[in-house]
Amino acid sequence: MGKAEENKKLKLNSLLAHSYKLFTTKGIPDTSISDITSSAGVAKGTFYFYFRDKQDIIDHLIARKSENLLKSALDSLKKHEAANPGLPVEEKIITIADSIISDLDKNPKLARFLNRNLNFGFYVKAYKDENLIQSVNVREDYDRIINSNGDKWKDSGLMLYTIIELISSSVHGIIINGTPCSLEEYKPYLFDSIRAIVNTFRA
Repeated sequence: MGKAEENKKLKLNSLLAHSYKLFTTKGIPDTSISDITSSAGVAKGTFYFYFRDKQDIIDHLIARKSENLLKSALDSLKKHEAANPGLPVEEKIITIADSIISDLDKNPKLARFLNRNLNFGFYVKAYKDENLIQSVNVREDYDRIINSNGDKWKDSGLMLYTIIELISSSVHGIIINGTPCSLEEYKPYLFDSIRAIVNTFRA
């Protein structure tokens, strides 16, 4: 990597790091682009070189943070599969879900930032924009997992939508607010629901 490319990467990473800090301390509505550029020590023109607007940098942050969560979850699945050959598809999906939920529970600041943004709509957007999630292909990895045991599915895309929306809509409130129960109390019900969803979509 040349000096110019290295400087670009440093500026991009600085903008992302400072915006994340501001979003998680001041809040997204109260953070302006001027706040971000001032904190990062760059001109506004530099911000617009990398991002269209505030929503664009939010999307990139969500992508970067969720990409890290997914990579960690896929590593957990790989270890679990190695120790449990022939693991059913629903247990593979639960392994991924459990890893992501546990990582969010350990990092409430990240959970608050992501809130309900790890939803199906975001992953569709990320799939269409190659600049968002780069090292993990959600749909490709999902297809590999659900087809690994030779199962047939009625509508695998709709199954993915249902699982992601279930997790997104239910878990973040528990992590952030601790209601209506603890995460450990809720997990068995969530995982049974995932098993039921997978069985519903089996052909």
